[in-house]
Amino acid sequence: MVGLVGAALTLGRGQFLLAIFRPLWIRLAIALAFVAPAALAGYHATHGIVKHTMPSDTWQTIFSVIGAVAVGITAFVRIAGMAAATGPSGQDLART
Repeated sequence: MVGLVGAALTLGRGQFLLAIFRPLWIRLAIALAFVAPAALAGYHATHGIVKHTMPSDTWQTIFSVIGAVAVGITAFVRIAGMAAATGPSGQDLART
């Protein structure tokens, strides 16, 4: 229960920060704070599956990195979607 509340607060805080800050480099830093742990979890999840199916350590590492990249890209796309939803619209940009 505590982990669920902590995750909800972290996600809410991230969305709040994406809504407040407009510079792209700050938004990328916020996105990286969410993407990096997701990619690390993707690496370890893939490695846990692959180590039971492949005897070669090299191929285990290769597939684990591919899993980390896939999870990282997915997390980045989801965070970027949240940032786009809270960012300025085309009408707001036309007014300035």
